[in-house]
Amino acid sequence: MIQVKLKDGTVKEFAEGTTVAEVTKSLGAGLLKAACAGKVNGKVVDLRTPLNENCELSVLTFDDVEGKHAFWHTASHVLAQAVMRLYPNTKFTIGPAVENGFYYDFDVEKPFTPEDLEKIEKEMAAIVKSGEELERFTLDVPAAKDLMKEQPYKLELIDKHAAEGGPISFYKQEDFTDLCAGPHLLSVSPLKAIKLIQSTGAYWHGDSNNQMLCRVYGIAFPKASQLQEYLTMLEEAKRRDHRKLGRELDLFDIYEEGPGFPFFFPKGMVLRNTLESFWRDIHKKCGYEEIRTPLILNEELWHRSGHWDHYKDNMYTTKIDDKDYAIKPMNCPGGMLVYKRKLHSYRDLPERAAELGIVHRHELSGALHGLMRVRCFTQDDAHIFMTPEQIEEEVLGVMSLIDNIYKVFGFDYFLELSTRPEDSMGTEEQWEMATNALRNALEKNGKNYTVNEGDGAFYGPKIDFHLRDSIGRTWQCGTIQLDFQMPERFDLTYTGKDGEKHRPVMVHRTAFGSIERFIGILTEHYAGAFPIWLAPVQVKILPVTDDHIPYCKKVMGALEEIGIRCELDSRNEKVGYRIREAQLQKIPYMLVLGEKEAASGDVAVRDRRDGKTTVMSLEAFLQKAKEEIDTKAN
Repeated sequence: MIQVKLKDGTVKEFAEGTTVAEVTKSLGAGLLKAACAGKVNGKVVDLRTPLNENCELSVLTFDDVEGKHAFWHTASHVLAQAVMRLYPNTKFTIGPAVENGFYYDFDVEKPFTPEDLEKIEKEMAAIVKSGEELERFTLDVPAAKDLMKEQPYKLELIDKHAAEGGPISFYKQEDFTDLCAGPHLLSVSPLKAIKLIQSTGAYWHGDSNNQMLCRVYGIAFPKASQLQEYLTMLEEAKRRDHRKLGRELDLFDIYEEGPGFPFFFPKGMVLRNTLESFWRDIHKKCGYEEIRTPLILNEELWHRSGHWDHYKDNMYTTKIDDKDYAIKPMNCPGGMLVYKRKLHSYRDLPERAAELGIVHRHELSGALHGLMRVRCFTQDDAHIFMTPEQIEEEVLGVMSLIDNIYKVFGFDYFLELSTRPEDSMGTEEQWEMATNALRNALEKNGKNYTVNEGDGAFYGPKIDFHLRDSIGRTWQCGTIQLDFQMPERFDLTYTGKDGEKHRPVMVHRTAFGSIERFIGILTEHYAGAFPIWLAPVQVKILPVTDDHIPYCKKVMGALEEIGIRCELDSRNEKVGYRIREAQLQKIPYMLVLGEKEAASGDVAVRDRRDGKTTVMSLEAFLQKAKEEIDTKAN
């Protein structure tokens, strides 16, 4: 018998070889029906997995991120099955779950049209209706190759798996078998609501030298109502698309002359500079000093930091005086050199150095997406150097700083602890100490968090902050990464109380993540209607006729005197037209000034939020607007 500790803390005994599904069934038929996968000792496993030793078990449903991925992964197999039924000459490749749904890449005679996607979707519905169970089995390499002999992409993957050793895993449902490690649902029945979103091109392995494939994206839910909510959200997301709003509001854009390299226009720079000023103010209050490090540093530095071995494919390089240099993809190696410029005592620590550093990363063209995925961006970095005893307090301090920043924008968020990846530096002891330090800080912080096994940085574990925007989407922005490796590689030291040299511990952290991406997120979060403190133009002044321009200029002077950003629209257009224009530009307040206002010294204030106009004294409006700006009201 083996003991299984369940999520609620209870311990139950089962016979060796009892599967995750059988344990789940013993807890209730309803739970088994909802189950998508299991998590055994922190590792996500298939429901068919037998348990052969004492362990901790959590049952994952569609409400869990890992459960969603198993659900969507199964949907991708149903997609491939439908395609192979309708287009039997197709060569199929891979079909993973992604952040919002799934995709499958196919080598087809011609790209799928919207009409093709409708046919495929209907065939998927028929497959789901059949209720076929998925069967997992393994084969040795020769048998696996024989099974997949008509599928060249699968043969390539089999060779790759063969090099890693062990049998090859497959899943079968009715007339379709796919090479796959899983996990998957027990059957296709739970896939009640499926929608294919779009078909695009994608290169095999993301390499433009390889075959162009047809990638089909889809989404699936256990209930039709969930799918309808998602499709409604997609329509709203289209309306809020930051690329569209960036052009309409004259904030920013990306041109074909520089894919992945954003341009910011005057109004966009006002928005950006306002954000950066806010960032500087809050960091100064929290004891950070600002630094700036060079854009280009020699290649040897990147070998020393470890980035060359782990990140070189994403780096741009150049030659200067016949020597190799790299354009920085990250700010941290420069931060190491700043620390090393002088001797440090334990009394100097913690040392908090913040940097709005421009970095360049080579992203594949197919991955680029407005400001969300670019090749050049400004990372709001900070590096904190500390003694081991200061780790917990400093991590808690960073969590508080980031929490305060997100509250200003009205963001809710959840936390994720990512642990040691396979491709990592350092000893087991260092990783255990670092991971426990972050875990202890999370426990003391008191907020719920999830664990993402194996997704830490190559130099240390991390805590990621996932924001939830106004229409329910999540974005990973802030991060706290604990690092024992880089201080070792750069031989950083401080003098301890004992007079001996000691190695500092280091934290890498961001709050926005990147200025560009955060602006993209804010643009969609607010649908371009930024709160008054962020709005590039805070007040638009509209004279009813040219006779009222002198009073408008007087009002404009009063606004500018207290730092309110305003514009005068005195074009030879009807006032109604100019109001609509200001509304489309999402200006927070419009002051419509005519004869009555000029005579009384009042202002007629039109509020963007409800379109209502209120007459008040100029002094009252100045006080109202200034208070909203100073308090950063949303």
